[in-house]
Amino acid sequence: MSKVIKVLKLGSRNDQRGNGNGHNRGRALVAGGAGFLGSHLCERLLQDGYDVVALDNFHTGKRYNLNTLLRDPRFSCMEHDIVDALPLDLRFDEIYNLACPASPPHYQADPIHTFKTSVLGALNLLELARRNNAKIFQASTSEVYGDPFVHPQPESYFGNVNTHGPRSCYDEGKRSAETLFFDYSRTYGLDIRVARIFNTYGRRMQPDDGRVVSNFIVQALRGEDLTVYGSGLQTRSFCYADDLIEGFMRLMNAPSAPAHPVNLGNPGEFTIMELATLVVSYTNSRSKIVHRPLPIDDPRQRKPDISFARSNLGWEPKISLAQGLAHTVDYFDALLYGSRITKGAAAS
Repeated sequence: MSKVIKVLKLGSRNDQRGNGNGHNRGRALVAGGAGFLGSHLCERLLQDGYDVVALDNFHTGKRYNLNTLLRDPRFSCMEHDIVDALPLDLRFDEIYNLACPASPPHYQADPIHTFKTSVLGALNLLELARRNNAKIFQASTSEVYGDPFVHPQPESYFGNVNTHGPRSCYDEGKRSAETLFFDYSRTYGLDIRVARIFNTYGRRMQPDDGRVVSNFIVQALRGEDLTVYGSGLQTRSFCYADDLIEGFMRLMNAPSAPAHPVNLGNPGEFTIMELATLVVSYTNSRSKIVHRPLPIDDPRQRKPDISFARSNLGWEPKISLAQGLAHTVDYFDALLYGSRITKGAAAS
């Protein structure tokens, strides 16, 4: 059963209100709109002049991420699971699919539903896009590359993915969703945009989401040991959320759809130990670093080749890891303690 959190009175797409400057970009649907990235995307779309409807089942998305947005008369939210048929009579110009748990503890908690969300959810949204003749965006993932043998990872690399491991519900679900998107493009001429997202962090991450940046920051703020899995020499590339959302918009607004998925991420590469050391410094924490066994299928390397995005979208990240961590530490400090700690010299 769907539930409308706030009703937005919308007529036809020719009867839309402007953003106060007499300019309206159209109507956008954001599936997963209450999530970490989804809420940032809703915010950006409103700023750019869209009427926005967020769709979320609130399994991992949080209502408080939308508190500010709900004050905007051009925004509404519907509680619904995209695995189920979409009961929407509204017309949309653009559809964004960000509806899937993205952290291992969350997507492994119910792996069958995770796979259904990726595949059946994508199918439902693609059908909605086809009925609306709407442009549609798919948030895919760098996890489609698995534990890569090619480094950095270009879009042409097919990956090295385990089809039956504990991470497969997410990895293979996203790979299957990419297949559906490109088949709909070839079969129906649908305008699709597919982004492969690399590790992203920033405000509105959840303290318990199990991702490495939030794990380290929360542990450091609480004075707990920072848990590093394996040697800590495995690498990741961390993109701040604001940079990533800019990449979304440039991909969606490109005059023609790329014929393949597009990597969006920060090519700056750091070991997990380097990240842990930075977080301890930025939080002025006395936490120690402890090591635990490496999880199954955890990638050894992750770094995007963003040559296509640079050349064709004019996009590359602007916010350094140092800047982004400072903002993210402040966010978690306020969330957990109301900014009770004093930051270390590095943060200042």
